[in-house]
Amino acid sequence: MLAALFPQKDPPKVVFVTGDDEYRSEYTMPALAGILEKHHGLRTQVLFARPTPQSNKNIEGLEALRTADLAVFFLRWRELPEEQYQAIRAYERSGRPIAGFRTSTHSLKYPAGHTHEAENDAFSLRVFGARWTRHHGHLSTTRTEKAGEHPIVNGVNPAQTMPSWLYTVNPLQGDCHPLLTGHAINPQNGRDDGPQPVAWTKTDQNRRVFFTTLGHPADFHNDDFRRLVVNGLLWTLKLPIPAAGAKSSFPSPYTPPASGFPK
Repeated sequence: MLAALFPQKDPPKVVFVTGDDEYRSEYTMPALAGILEKHHGLRTQVLFARPTPQSNKNIEGLEALRTADLAVFFLRWRELPEEQYQAIRAYERSGRPIAGFRTSTHSLKYPAGHTHEAENDAFSLRVFGARWTRHHGHLSTTRTEKAGEHPIVNGVNPAQTMPSWLYTVNPLQGDCHPLLTGHAINPQNGRDDGPQPVAWTKTDQNRRVFFTTLGHPADFHNDDFRRLVVNGLLWTLKLPIPAAGAKSSFPSPYTPPASGFPK
């Protein structure tokens, strides 16, 4: 139990930074936070884009990153004001653990000529080891298989068919180690970029990073996917992962809206 692991201090604090307009991170990340609180005794805080997930220039409460032990990003094409951008950069520079989901390969989208235009690719490459290239089409799905042995795959059946369409991310950059490999099923127009990592670790000096390009809201109905993610977050914090994998059941009903852009 965490009380034994941290007898003289509070449990680790996990801050989720959400802001995407397609994959319902405003539902999936609170559900994941509930799992961490209920089963693992962690403290959590979820930050949201305001006033709506489509609002790409404001995420409330980023000062919470100052006291975070782990930051988890699920962002898509944000053009954040300077103060908010610097709050994220300050966390990055601190060397503390980071995790990310799916569209965080393209977290930022500053316009041409902007001071931070280069960060549109550089941030995700530097932090996660991958950037946005393309995916295999909204009518495709992804078949997964194990890419290597690691405690993060404890208790995880790697052979799954996931609703997420496959992202093209090869080659990964930095000290990255794939955990699961994905294969596109029914790729759009028959264009298949071949097997791609869908979950991996990245180490940067003493920092541990976990990333997955999965993250469709329906993916979270899959017990093995949730276990993979919870294992990954525990690993970034250097917490033990049971041989059978971490507990990952929902503490309350999980009923997110379907993915897709607002009409």
